[in-house]
Amino acid sequence: MRSAILARKIDEEAAPEEARRRARGRRAFWLKQLYAWHWVSSALCLVGMLLFTVTGFTLNHAGRFEARAAVESREASLPQDLREALAALPASGRTTLPEPVAGWLKARLGVPVPAREAELSRSEILLSLPRPGGDAFVSIGRGDGAILYERTDRGWVSYLNDLHKGRNAGAAWGLFIDLFAGACLVFCLTGLILLQFHAGRRPATWPVVGLGLALPLGLALLFVHA
Repeated sequence: MRSAILARKIDEEAAPEEARRRARGRRAFWLKQLYAWHWVSSALCLVGMLLFTVTGFTLNHAGRFEARAAVESREASLPQDLREALAALPASGRTTLPEPVAGWLKARLGVPVPAREAELSRSEILLSLPRPGGDAFVSIGRGDGAILYERTDRGWVSYLNDLHKGRNAGAAWGLFIDLFAGACLVFCLTGLILLQFHAGRRPATWPVVGLGLALPLGLALLFVHA
């Protein structure tokens, strides 16, 4: 009987210690998972965050980083057989250029023509070719086949600024921005939960987090006017 009572007493004393051991195990497991997600997302975001940080500064001070635009022009004349292909197009509206015309422009002027619709009028066909950091267009006269290609380059700062905004950067870059935003969200949320885990030993944690919230909110309410 005494041995049974003693064993039960030992079990009762060991139960809280076992519960604490399991709690520590769960905490260690989740900390390991959070650290893994946090550093992986930070590694994925590193270069992108540097790019968007620098271009955020250049966009905020755009007047200090204005560049003189470099304009390049080329002229040519479309062969008669290709003019006939253009004659078959509608007199107005929008449509893609015929494949032979697009191939000739690439071979003759070095102009890659994407599958983009051109603007049609009775006298002219105008194909806009916007891109990050600049613009370009191809103008084709429907009567005489005269071609004008003009390309404007505003420099690397403008190029990076347009990447920041996703301006004329294409679907692949747009997908990258979406994935980058998702990785940044994971990075921030895992960082927030890690702050919660360590806040007990770091009393300044939540006041600093609160300051990070209050500062932009206060500036927006007090100094940003509609």
